[in-house]
Formats: sequence, C-alpha cells, structure tokens
Amino acid sequence: MPYILKDDTGAIQAISQTYIQGADWEEVETGSKEYLAYLDEAIKKEDKFRESDIQLARVLEDLISLLIDRDFIRFTDFPEAAQKRLVERQGLRSNKAKLNLIDEQIDF
Repeated sequence: MPYILKDDTGAIQAISQTYIQGADWEEVETGSKEYLAYLDEAIKKEDKFRESDIQLARVLEDLISLLIDRDFIRFTDFPEAAQKRLVERQGLRSNKAKLNLIDEQIDF
C-alpha cells in the first residue's frame, strides 16, 4: 500500500510506496480518490502530451464509429484485439454518459 504525507491544510504533499520514518506518513488505499487525484495531477505536470493524447484517442474513437456507421469500413475489418478495445472503450464511455445523466437529474 502507498503512503501519503499531508501538509497543514490536509492536502497531499508527497507519496511513497514505502513507509519513511520521521514524518507523519499515512497509509492509504490505492483506490482512494484523494490519492488518485494527486497522482493524476502529478502526471499532468510531468507529461504535457497526456491530455492531448487522451483527447486524440477520443477523436479517433469517434472517427472509427463514424466510418463504421457510414459503411466505409466494417467493424470486422479490424484485428480481433482492436475490436476488443473498441468494444471496451464504447462500453466505458456509455457507462460514464449514463452516470453523468443520473448525476444531473438528482434534485436536493
């Protein structure tokens, strides 16, 4: 399990895969939202192309769907591994869209 070090405001200051003595390191679950958000921000700072790559992947997924819908290519023209990835991504995006719609409909 990873360890986190927080500042006085409670924000994560650093992370470590091993416990470091002499500081107030806390063990955290690898699936913790706070931990994952910190990692995401750290990666964004280090890799300027990351967000661009993510957006380009979405464009390519949309382009492939468009070409299939307009019968320019067939889904079965893709190698099996590519078909599997496309189905997985389509499912993930569909589930995310459903979750976003549900969140928008909640009245408090």
